[in-house]
Amino acid sequence: MTSRRLLEILSLAAILLAGALCPSALAQGPLPDAPQPVVQPQPPAYVAPVMRLGEQHKFWDNRNRMLFAGVVASNIADFTVTYKNLQSGGRELNPVVRIFGRSAPGLALNFGGQAAGVMGFSYFLHKTGHHKMERMVSVVNIGASMGAVSYGLAHRH
Repeated sequence: MTSRRLLEILSLAAILLAGALCPSALAQGPLPDAPQPVVQPQPPAYVAPVMRLGEQHKFWDNRNRMLFAGVVASNIADFTVTYKNLQSGGRELNPVVRIFGRSAPGLALNFGGQAAGVMGFSYFLHKTGHHKMERMVSVVNIGASMGAVSYGLAHRH
């Protein structure tokens, strides 16, 4: 007898022994004399709607208004620190901003355009259904502006 055949016989014997010692293990469903559970109907609970992936929301909702206020505030702070540093002999490290940084109106145009660009790109993402990315554009811009403000304050002239 091969070991494979012996293993099959022992497995069959174990199943039969389990069935003989514990018939309820092989039974289907509850025992006939077991009490049946009583289920009481519950009134439906109100569940607040959760925005699912792909669902629409208004573009000017409270969250976007707060994010855009943060974008504008961080760009104003970046403008202020950059302008003060340039006036006291510092230099602009960003090559794009360096083009506009020769005058206060040019610098204001750069930071105002940056804020408008963030809002416009967020609107584009909103219209194409990319709602998480729509909000992330503002978050990334706020982070970048505040990083520039921190660097500018740390390296004042």
